[in-house]
Formats: sequence, structure tokens, C-alpha cells
Amino acid sequence: MTAELVRGQNHPLPGTRVEIRVSAGTPVLVLASACDDAGRLAGPGALAHPGARDLPGLRVPEAVAGEHRFTIDLDAVEPAVHRLGVVLVLPPGGPVRFGAVPAPYVAVAEPEGADLAGFTLAGLDSEKAVVALELYRRQGAWKVRAVGQGYADGLGALLADAGLGGPAAAALVDVATGLVPSGDITLAALPTAAPPTVPHGLRGPQDAAAEVAPAPTPPPSPPPAPEPLPVTGVPYPGTPAVAPGSGAADTIGGPPTIDYAHPRRRRTSTEPPEPGPRAVPSPEADRPPVPVAGDASGWSMEERLYNQVWGMFEDLARSVAAYRSACDFAESRMDRELDGALSDPRNRLAGAGNAARDEARGRHDELVAQAKAVLDRDLAQLTAESEVVEPALPAAYARWANPVWHGQEVPEEAPMALRLGDLHLPERPDLRIPMLVRVPLERGLWIDNGRTGSEAAMAMDTDRLRRAAMDMAVAHAVRLLAVHPGDRLSVHVVDAAGAGAASLAPLVASGVLSGPPATGAAGVTRTLEELTRRVDLVQMAVRAGAPEDLPPDVDVADQLLIVHDFPHGFDDRAVTRLRYLADEGPAVGVHLLMVADRDEASAYGPLLDPLWRSLMRLSPVPDNHLADPWVGHAWTFEPDLPPRDSRVLEQTLERIAATRRNARP
Repeated sequence: MTAELVRGQNHPLPGTRVEIRVSAGTPVLVLASACDDAGRLAGPGALAHPGARDLPGLRVPEAVAGEHRFTIDLDAVEPAVHRLGVVLVLPPGGPVRFGAVPAPYVAVAEPEGADLAGFTLAGLDSEKAVVALELYRRQGAWKVRAVGQGYADGLGALLADAGLGGPAAAALVDVATGLVPSGDITLAALPTAAPPTVPHGLRGPQDAAAEVAPAPTPPPSPPPAPEPLPVTGVPYPGTPAVAPGSGAADTIGGPPTIDYAHPRRRRTSTEPPEPGPRAVPSPEADRPPVPVAGDASGWSMEERLYNQVWGMFEDLARSVAAYRSACDFAESRMDRELDGALSDPRNRLAGAGNAARDEARGRHDELVAQAKAVLDRDLAQLTAESEVVEPALPAAYARWANPVWHGQEVPEEAPMALRLGDLHLPERPDLRIPMLVRVPLERGLWIDNGRTGSEAAMAMDTDRLRRAAMDMAVAHAVRLLAVHPGDRLSVHVVDAAGAGAASLAPLVASGVLSGPPATGAAGVTRTLEELTRRVDLVQMAVRAGAPEDLPPDVDVADQLLIVHDFPHGFDDRAVTRLRYLADEGPAVGVHLLMVADRDEASAYGPLLDPLWRSLMRLSPVPDNHLADPWVGHAWTFEPDLPPRDSRVLEQTLERIAATRRNARP
């Protein structure tokens, strides 16, 4: 039976040789794009079109027509290619938008056999080019996903979205659409646009004050969307959302962007990344492959696991989106059918109306049941993958309850990401996706200890909420210390009223802080002056091209400033310095971790709005203020804290302190 897909839904492919069938109500061009696992084209040669029809494993049709068929041999596709897109383009001289013609239908079928999965591209309007389907690798097997992403500006905009711009893209558009003969332009000689470097982070969904979670890193040689693996933070409704880890705010609803380049990898490298271990094929043909940890591309196991987590994040987001979309469609179709049945006077006689209602509800229930079966299949596979991946995560990515923390040694270099907590959706609350943010932090963190941030916070006692927020900040600080080399991170604390002493006790007792927590207005001023001076000196040294000429009293390690109960103890000058550190500090290694209630700073009015926007908001209690960058679900965030009655925090601090003592001359 053919699986009728909705936008975002995926379907497994039983074999590696398939046929693509296109049925459009008007003549169209059919193209194929060969992209890496970030959806980016390596160059003009990665697009098959009528002027250059062949890619490894496929050959696209040459003519403009309303019906197309071509075969893809997935075994012959190059290993660096992770996504094959089926692209439809309106040719010059025909209709100017897909909304003016019948909705195209694209199917994946067995060669000379029945359709396996089909997708009707309904809802198109001004688009001139559209990515209809994509065939993509997942755990050693191939799947098909209904995409339906259209571009009103045509093929050029589609290519730019895939990382190909400038003269190469313009020439490729002309050749692909037949405006110039393919022999008139040597595409290989044209420069390709470098993939844009964009900040990590996610965007917040409209009207939901949702932050976005950051996303994984595809390698640049095949290069890397959204600060998914991490999450972006929006302080409160109506405040622009910023990508977690990004240096600047994104407007709500803006396109999510993220830099997936590994911080320690040279961007000029053309060597392909080491492939990860492949999922073990199931002995039963109708069973999905057995998941394995590290089943993603990357230069190291750490990077492969990072990318795999982001793959799980995207799969869960899209699977739930497809299920919700199918349920909404079933509901709207049933409503239309019921309205039609009740509006027909003939159905009011002899019980015909009841029969029509029963039929409509039966079709609704059947469609929902089919969607639920697909969702359950996907969730079972993701759960199995999570059960394999979680135990294999390194300390920086692992929960505090993971045994890896009991043998964690101070590393020789910083990690590429850090776990802040878990994300989950209501369809499967027990399926948790690690929320990872890139390291070094490109945005400060704000742990909201106010009671107006969420329903869970409002239901909690104020003192308990404040203690939970400070405990969370200490846990994050210890994690950062543990995953950095012994001399690469210095931690400062501002606790003007001393209200966080109980939570700070492990940090103070271990001796890992740069100094005692600063208290009172004088302590706040002194600490902020020192860090502001460091930012100024490092900026001047970097601009002068002489970073090694810093004064000997400047600590060259990264700095983490924990601020508790802001704005207590802050005068206007201190507030200005704090804003300066939040804006300028991350670029020169000074990072902010604030524990604060925004309502308590309301006296400053809009003056502090840029400060809150520059920070990624986290909650010490479960809160659905985050959104993914693909479909915009509201995800529930839960912080990761050490298990109750566990000494893992103290033991970790003891190892850090011992390493630092041994490193001293």
C-alpha cells in the first residue's frame, strides 16, 4: 500500500534501487541535488539538471514535461552525499507560479512496480521552484521525507539556501533552465560561494516566547541549521528571541541559523570526515537497523555523537510534526464532511445523516490510527537509539547520573559542546533529547529564579525556587570546570547579599574559585572592574595583533562570572559594566552566568532589555519555553542536576582541585 506523506513526514525505503515519479499539471523541469548532511551543495556539479544530467547513481530527465520518471541507485551514491533532493522548477515561458497550476504529485516507487510513498505538494502559491522530496541516510539505511519547501524567487534562491551563490549559482540557473546551452559555460571554473558562518542557536516561536534549541555540526568538506543542539532563550513574551550561543539577537520568527564548524577544525581542510560506525542491519528485512552510538559523520567520536544527537532531535521534531499535521488534516476533513452531510436535506431522512456522520468519523479514526502507528514506529526507533547513545556520551554531554562522571579526569582540551538539560515533547515525555550548547559559550546564561516565568515556577515556594536556581548555576559551573583543562577556566562569583552561600559552599570549600565570592556594593564594583579591564586589554591586544603582549597580571584563561540576585548591590555604573561584559565578553573569553528575577530589576525599565535579550534563558523547573528550529514545536526543558544524596559534585570538585594543585610550580 502506498504511504501518503504529509509535509515533514518520513518513510523507510525497503531497497536501494527506487524510481522517482513526478506528475504535474503543467510542464516542469526535474532536477536532483546531492547535499551533505547539513543540506548544503558542495558546488555546481552537485546539481543534476537537463544541461548536466548525471550524478553518481542517477540521471535526471532531459525534457520539460508534465510527467517524469527516473531511477536512483542508492548504492552508487557517493558516501559524502547524505541527502538527495528532488527539485521541481517552472521553466521560462510557462506558468510563473505553482499556485496557478494543479498541485504536483511526486512518488517514490519500486522500479517498474508500485508506489512506496507519495506526496501531493498542496498549498503552494508564489513559488517557482520547490524541493519536493529528499532521500536521506539514517543509521545505515535510506528514508524518504516529504519536504515541500518552495522558493518564490526561483532556483537561484533554492541554490543560495543550499550554500551556492554568486556567479556560479547565476550561471547554473541559466544552464539548468535552458536559458543558455550547457556548453557555453564551464561551471567548474566558476567560484562557489563559501558557506555563510552563522551564529549558533534557535529562534523563539511567534507568540510563544519560546527559545530555540541549537543544532548539530556537519563537516565543512561536506559542509553543515539551527542552535538546536543547544536552545535559544527568550526572556518573556514579546521579547526578541536569540539563538543560544549566538552573538546577536535574531528576531522572532526569523530563520534559525547555526555554525556547525568544529571549533578546533581548520576550515580550509578538504579532507572528508571520518565516517562513524554504521548501524547493524536487522536480520529481518522489515525491521529497522539496530542503532549504534556515533552513527554520524565527524572527525572524532565526540563530534559524531554531537551530530547524532542533533539527528535524533530533528527526527523527533519532524515525526511529531507529521503526526500532528495528519491529526489536524483528519479533523478538518471530518468537519467538512459533516458539514456537507448535514447541509444536504436528503440526509435528514431515514437515518442517512447518522450513516454519513459515522462514515466521516470512521475515516477520521482510520487516518489518525495510521498516523499514530507511524509515530509509534518512529518513537520506538528513536527510543532504541537513545538507549544506545546516552551511555556512550562523554562527560560534557552526559547526565550527572551517568557513571562516566565517577571516572572523569580533567581533559587536555575543551569540548565542543556542553549539556544544560533535557528536552521532550508531550507525545513521549520519557524520550529525552540532550540539550547541548556549543563551547566556548557565545552567549551568557540566565537562570530565571522569578515566579512569573512559568506555571511550574508560580506553584513553587519562592525560597525553594531561588535555591533550585542557584544549585543549577553551581552544577553548570562545576561541569564547565570539569570539562576544561585545569588552567583554562577561572570562576568568579558575585553574591552581593550572601544569599547564595549554601549553594556555593561546595565551590568555596574546594578552592577552585578565583577568590572568595564578592559581597556588598564594594565587592561587586571590584569584580566588575577587574573583568572589564581584562576585556578592554584583550580587545586592544587582539586589534594590535599582539595578544601575547598582555600585562603579566592579566589572566589569559577564560573567565566565568556567576552573578546571584541581580540587581542587589549594583549601582548604575555596575549595571553598565555588566551589560558591557554581556555584550563584549564572550568574544574575548569572559562569560556570564546570571541567577536573577527580571521583575526585581523592573525599576531600570527598558534600559536592561538588551541585557536580557543577550542571554539564553533557562529555568530551574520544567518549562516549555524552547522551540526547535525545524517546525517550531514548544519543547519542555528540564535541567540536569546531580542525583539527590549523590556526592558526584563534591568528588568532581576534589579531582579538579587536585589537578590544579599538582599543576602549580
